Amino acid sequence: MQATSNTPVRTQLLLAALLATIAGYVDSYAVQKFAVFASFMSGNTTQTGLHAGLGQFAAAAHQFLPIPCFVAGVAVGAFLLEGELKNPVRRLCGLVAVMLAVSAVATRFGSLANTVSIIAASFGMGAMNTVLSQVGRQSVSLGFVSGDLNQIGRHLALAVRGTPLPDAVSEGDTRWRRAGVLAIVWLCFLTGAGLAGVWMLFLVEWTLIPPLIVLCYLAVFYRNPQPS
Repeated sequence: MQATSNTPVRTQLLLAALLATIAGYVDSYAVQKFAVFASFMSGNTTQTGLHAGLGQFAAAAHQFLPIPCFVAGVAVGAFLLEGELKNPVRRLCGLVAVMLAVSAVATRFGSLANTVSIIAASFGMGAMNTVLSQVGRQSVSLGFVSGDLNQIGRHLALAVRGTPLPDAVSEGDTRWRRAGVLAIVWLCFLTGAGLAGVWMLFLVEWTLIPPLIVLCYLAVFYRNPQPS
């Protein structure tokens, strides 16, 4: 079950923009703080293979750590979505908020606790990736923006060739418009990454406070509106 399958497209796009911004923010924070990605598992996979090939097995293990945690988060998120939860978006955002809070607090207890921080942040990002997978009929990736960029390129190429969408739902649902939706998600991820860099200069150990506030707001106040 898709958490927002019955919501209007504009609401889906706003939610996607918020969550992509958070994904970019947390990823940027994790890279700066722990030298690993919390959401971009392709980067961690590459780094794991590189360090293993160089014989740097401790570094390889460090890069590998977020991967199973992210997968576990996706599994838990998908499991919750398939249940009969009322307003699963709120529940999942609450879960992600708890994980980020654990990650933020753990950093206060020294380098050994950083492992807990990585586990919690990666698990949270995995769970968050299940909240939304589509905006209208367009599939989107909140943390894997390479997939979004790939789809942008395909839509642009086929738009120039005049190839229509096979699943268009209205006259305004075009390849250009869907490329724009994907571009918004990518730009929000980029913006989130930049904001994390700015806030790390001021909040230091409490850099995760801004995304925590947004997630807590969604967990308390988000409502699935009736489809328009």
